[in-house]
Amino acid sequence: MAGSILSLLLVVILPAVHPLPRRVPIAVLFYPEDQPLQHLALRYALQYIYADPELLPGTELYEVELNMSQADSFSTGKRVCGAVSEGVAAVFGPRAPATMGIVQSICETLEVPNLQIYPEVPEDRGKCLINLHPEQESVAQAIADVVRFLRWSSFTVLYETDEGLIRLQEVLKRHGPGDPQIAVRQFLPGTDQRQLLKEVNASSEFRILLDCSVERVLPLLRQAREVRMMSDYHSYFITSLDTHTLDLSEFQASHTNITLLRLVDPENITVQRVVRFWTEKEQYYNRSLGVTAQTVRTETALMHDAVFLFARALHRLYFEPNGSFQVQSLGCDVGNKWAHGFRLASYMKINEVDGMTGKIRFDTFGRRSHFELGVVEYFAGKFQKVGSWELGRGVARTQSASIDAMDRLQNKTFLVSSRIGEPFLMHNKEPGEHKDNDRYVGYSMDLMKEIAKVEPNFQFEFRLVPNNKHGELVDDLIARRTDLAICDLTITHEREQVIDFTMPFMNLGISILFSKPVKEETPLFAFLKPFSIDVWIYVATAYLGVSILLFVLARTTPGEWDNPHPCKPDPEELENKFNLMNCLWFSIGSLMGQGCDILPKAVSTRMVAGMWWFFTLIMCASYTANLAAFLTLNRLEGSISSAEDLAKQHKVKYGTMAGGSTASFFKNSNDSTYKRMYTTMSQSRPSVFVNSNEEGVERVQKGKGLYAFFMESTSIEYQVERKCDLQQVGGLLDSKGYGIGMPVNSPYRTMVSGAVLKLQEKGVLQELKSRWWKVQQGGVSCSEEDAKAPTEDSNKLGLANVGGVFVVLIAGTCAAFLMAVLELLWNCRKIAVQEKISPCEALLSELKFAMNCSNANKPVRRKLEQEDDDDDENAMPVGVSAGSFVRLGFGKLTQAE
Repeated sequence: MAGSILSLLLVVILPAVHPLPRRVPIAVLFYPEDQPLQHLALRYALQYIYADPELLPGTELYEVELNMSQADSFSTGKRVCGAVSEGVAAVFGPRAPATMGIVQSICETLEVPNLQIYPEVPEDRGKCLINLHPEQESVAQAIADVVRFLRWSSFTVLYETDEGLIRLQEVLKRHGPGDPQIAVRQFLPGTDQRQLLKEVNASSEFRILLDCSVERVLPLLRQAREVRMMSDYHSYFITSLDTHTLDLSEFQASHTNITLLRLVDPENITVQRVVRFWTEKEQYYNRSLGVTAQTVRTETALMHDAVFLFARALHRLYFEPNGSFQVQSLGCDVGNKWAHGFRLASYMKINEVDGMTGKIRFDTFGRRSHFELGVVEYFAGKFQKVGSWELGRGVARTQSASIDAMDRLQNKTFLVSSRIGEPFLMHNKEPGEHKDNDRYVGYSMDLMKEIAKVEPNFQFEFRLVPNNKHGELVDDLIARRTDLAICDLTITHEREQVIDFTMPFMNLGISILFSKPVKEETPLFAFLKPFSIDVWIYVATAYLGVSILLFVLARTTPGEWDNPHPCKPDPEELENKFNLMNCLWFSIGSLMGQGCDILPKAVSTRMVAGMWWFFTLIMCASYTANLAAFLTLNRLEGSISSAEDLAKQHKVKYGTMAGGSTASFFKNSNDSTYKRMYTTMSQSRPSVFVNSNEEGVERVQKGKGLYAFFMESTSIEYQVERKCDLQQVGGLLDSKGYGIGMPVNSPYRTMVSGAVLKLQEKGVLQELKSRWWKVQQGGVSCSEEDAKAPTEDSNKLGLANVGGVFVVLIAGTCAAFLMAVLELLWNCRKIAVQEKISPCEALLSELKFAMNCSNANKPVRRKLEQEDDDDDENAMPVGVSAGSFVRLGFGKLTQAE
């Protein structure tokens, strides 16, 4: 009630004190190309001001519309002069650069406020020019800051007109002229830009900075869709401040990220209030407005704000203590000035107004010094504000920043590129018909399924690369033909230059795959190993030589001839015990450490014996020492234990997979050893490089210790677990990881990396590795076999170590048995001759006696009487028969008892 009374008093009393004209005209320049909504915004703004009892009570603003051509500056100047001659309080417009100069010149000369709502203004500003549109330099700074906010390191600039380069100057300055990561292209003549877009697409650039009029945005995006430039990974930054008013729903399915700037915020209370006022007015006239808060264009909102800015300045002039306000007629040819024009322009510059375009503030030159631009992203059918830009502050991320990853997954099926390789991906060999992802099994498949459990809307489809090469996986990601790539794809610096990786899902390093050392089979005559063949020959030669020398010296020296009958002091003959057989027996007894029943007596023979004993002492001690080592130590083939060992030798060849990350490690390494090894591998003929890990494993197996293969430790673990003839040699040469590859700046990178991190924290990644690296389904792994194998004590000798000794023993006993048989047969023959019986009878007689173990004494066979009784030398003594003599051991006869 009090407010109504105050308003009534203002209406009645104030005009009496400071009267304003009942009607104040303003000149507005329109062109046929202007939007009809600008006329509506102007008309309804004037009606709103007139209905406000506090702003300009009792005064009505009305427009004087001047419709003219943009290119006819003479006609425009003439029409403006005609309007000011009738009296106007301000001139709004024009928008055409060709006519803007003449209008500004007239207003400056006559000191009539000139309000502009378009970005193009003359550089020579006057004191009466006020521009509500943000300056081109400020918009250029905003574009540069948003590019930094988006973290675009490389992109392509497409611009329509030369004026667009003014808005892009800060971007080009920041990246420098001739920056190879920035491409600048102007639109082709005409409306068809598909050829230009094809050339941009061929450059593999997926980030486009687009500067064009809002009317050309939709046709250009449609043409981009035709040339396949509206995919998930394409990003567009459109500089037009009215892009948010367009209906982009037709691009919703493409999931293309579109970033834009807007000056009019649909969530602004003023915007919503004004649009609601417009709607009510149109409904009053039974018309449909066709405009919402989301579709109000910048120039329309600026027209509304310009009218209110002028009204508020007129309001302040209305309350001035001195003088009154009057609109007067001015003549362009007379050159008179309006008395209130400069003051009115000054009030508009110092006023701060909250309008449809936000807070409005000007500097002393009439330039808008404060405004806020919203940074908006369009995705999944809706616009979402992700930041705000202010002059001098840059881009500030808002609370609702970033498009929700869940929105990106709606109706999205990820194409996963992979390759066949155990255990990451293998063909499903289970019986039955398999389709889609069921065709494959492996670690990669299970990992993607676990990610899908973490992200419920995550759907994927595996696709194999044609030649099963890692490079093709990278090429697919670069060309955006696939969304993900998973296999044993190592994260390297070179690959990170062209694609992105998630956090590693498996850590590893380069190591050496080599065949297991083969345990040397112990030969049957291992006891001969302590000495070489030459030494054994020399020992045998020394044995024979010493035996013969001893025989010769014993026959030569008188000290070795002894009396065979010590009871006879004067023997008729002397005997020498060191015959050839006894010399051999003496030497072999000494060599075996057993001694002999005969010993030398002469000085010379004792010297020979002493030297021989010294020789046998050293030889036996050496043999015994080496025999323990040869019989107890398991000698293994192979002496490679590290990469340095490989580099120092030339017997074992070594190589890597051609074109892989392992080969790149050796090629680009700063370590002199690794660089030398790569040079050796490159120069080896035949080539030591292989086309796949499987080929390298097969080559190691066939090499039997003559080929070593460098590969990732995880792959080595898998092979060693299943192939018991292989082993990992040495430690890791480097440290790296396997990651899921993604296109550069993929919007799904954060989501997938987060899922991998969650799986790691829950221990799922380790569980998956154990599932596919360990032998499953009842099989026995090589590590389990090694654990079950009995451990042999290296100090114990087996039959293989001493088997040769048994062979020698058996061979010697067999030879002795044969010799005994020969002696028996020879003795039987002699008996048969002497006793004139058959050899068989003599043999049976001897065998019968030998088999009768109860007989401890063997009777002496009697010698037959001699047929020649006249032989005196052989005649028997008187009274003694021939049978009274028995045969002695050395063929001598002695008298029987």
